[in-house]
This record gives sequence, C-alpha cells and structure tokens, in this order.
Amino acid sequence: MYKLVSREDVIRIPPDMLGEDIDILSKKLAQKTFEGLIGHDKTFTLLVTDVKRSGQGRIVHGDGAVYQKITYKALTFRPDVQEVIIGNVCEVLKFGAFVRFGPLDGLLHISQVMDDRIEVDVGNQRLNGKDTKRDLRVGDTVIARVVASSINELNPRESKIGLTMRQPALGKLEWIIEDRQNEARGS
Repeated sequence: MYKLVSREDVIRIPPDMLGEDIDILSKKLAQKTFEGLIGHDKTFTLLVTDVKRSGQGRIVHGDGAVYQKITYKALTFRPDVQEVIIGNVCEVLKFGAFVRFGPLDGLLHISQVMDDRIEVDVGNQRLNGKDTKRDLRVGDTVIARVVASSINELNPRESKIGLTMRQPALGKLEWIIEDRQNEARGS
C-alpha cells in the first residue's frame, strides 16, 4: 500500500524563476510537478522529499527554460488486489457504500457488505441487515479486502476500486469485536 521509493526525473524551471535559489526552487517545482499524480507504475505520489539536483541543467533552444535532472524520495500509495484495508464509510448510495482509505475511495457494493438481505436507507445514509439488524453508516470504520483495482492515471479520484467484507474477520469494526466476543463465550 504505502511505500517510500527513490526516483529520478527531470523538472522544468521556467525562465522567469531563474533568479531564485536553485535548490529551494527544485524542491518546490518537484513537489508541484509530482505530488498528487499517478505515475506510469500506477502508484499515487503523496509526498516528495529529499530533492537533490543531479548534474547541470540543460536549456532547450527556443524554450528558455532549464531542464534539471533530480533525484528524490517519494511516499507512494497503491491499493493491491487481495490487500486488507481499514477505512471509513464516506457515502451510502442505493448500490452500496464508498469507503475512504488512503487518498482514494473504494466501492463496497451492496452484495459485498454482509451475508444478509440488505435494506438501503439513503436518506439516513445507512445500509441495514434485515435479519441480523446490523447497520453500516457514514463515518463507520470498516476492515475490507480489495478485490478489484483499476487506477485512472489522468484523474485519480475516478479510479475504480472494488471492496468486499464478506469474508471472515472483515466488516464493520463493531461487528468484528461482537463476533469475537460471541466466539469466546461459545455462542
């Protein structure tokens, strides 16, 4: 999920910024250029740090900007299929709930919430189990497993991540605690 990686890339320093401190400018431009984007390796770059210039910059004829090689450390995020996540329900719709974990949201389809028939209460932002009487509301903390992941490089917020809670030791935190207490009592 989260990794700290070393990277090498090139930043463009516009001509109107060339009078500033080159090291401070390199850090600022690297953060502006790479943070919040998804790279070719399908990882979401959250933070850029330890930016160091590598060699001399190059000026491209007709552009006037300096192209500077840099090395940096990046804190990245990537939801892997089969990974177990902890997140919070941020929205309930008629077809399921969205769970926010890290910088992205995953869809917990109504069929993947619990082993029960589910009644949707969109007005009150909750899903109710008809037989178990368990409910899932906005703000609830859940443990789920990633079952599908399609990362949108152009717009990370439109990435499609599928989740399930229909496996042992997954679900709303209160349900898991309740199930463990029942097991300990032998019921």
